[in-house]
Amino acid sequence: MRRIVLSAFVSLDGVMQAPGGPEEDRMGGFAHGGWLAARWEEEIGQVIDEVFEKPFDLLLGRRTYDIFAAHWPHVEKDPSAEGYDEGSAKIGVLFDGITKFVATHHPDTLTWENSRALGQDVAGAMRSLKQEEGADLLVQGSTEIIQILLQNDLLDEMTLIIAPLILGRGKKLFGSGAVPAGLKLVKSSTTPKGVIIARYLREGDVETASFALETPTEAELERRKAWHAS
Repeated sequence: MRRIVLSAFVSLDGVMQAPGGPEEDRMGGFAHGGWLAARWEEEIGQVIDEVFEKPFDLLLGRRTYDIFAAHWPHVEKDPSAEGYDEGSAKIGVLFDGITKFVATHHPDTLTWENSRALGQDVAGAMRSLKQEEGADLLVQGSTEIIQILLQNDLLDEMTLIIAPLILGRGKKLFGSGAVPAGLKLVKSSTTPKGVIIARYLREGDVETASFALETPTEAELERRKAWHAS
C-alpha cells in the first residue's frame, strides 16, 4: 500500500499560505507572503532533502500545482548555463520525472509532463491510490487537499516546519472538519532561529483521561447541571 505523507511549512497559529514569496498566493488579501523564506536556515534545507530522498509522487491541489508548474519545469538544468543552481536543478529534474496527481476541474489544462487529474471524487481517488503498490504520495502546500485528507483520515505521516510567527489571517493547516486522531512524535528538532521541525506518524485514536475529583463536589454537580441546561 502507498502512504500519504504531508510536508508543510506553518506559522505557530497554523497558517500555511505563501511561505515562499510575496507573489506566491495573495488570495484573501494575504500580505505576509515570504514569511518562511525570510527565516530559511540550513537545517530546514536538510529536512527537505530528507523528505525528497525516499521515492515519492506528488499529490497536489490545483493552486499549488500551478505555482509549481510555473517554476520547477523552468529552472535551469544545464550546469554550464547562466543562473544554474545545483539544488534547484536537482528538484526540477525530480519533479519533472515523478507523477503529479492533481485535484482539478480542468484536467485538459495539466500541461506539465507526468501530470494526472484525480477526477471528481477526490477523496475516493486518494483512497484508491493508497491501495496501490508504489511510492509514497507526498503532499506539498495544497490546503484544500489537506482538508479532504484530514476529514477522511487518510494522512499517514506529517512533517511540520513551524515558524515562530503569528500570522492571523490566511489559509490554515487544520480546519474544523478534521477527524480526531492520535499522533506519535517520532523526531523533532529546533533551528537556531527557533523554527520547530516535528515529524508525526498517525497512531491510534484520541485517548482521554480526567483531572476531576473521583467524587465531584456539590458545586461541580451544579456547574454540570447548569451547563447541560444552557
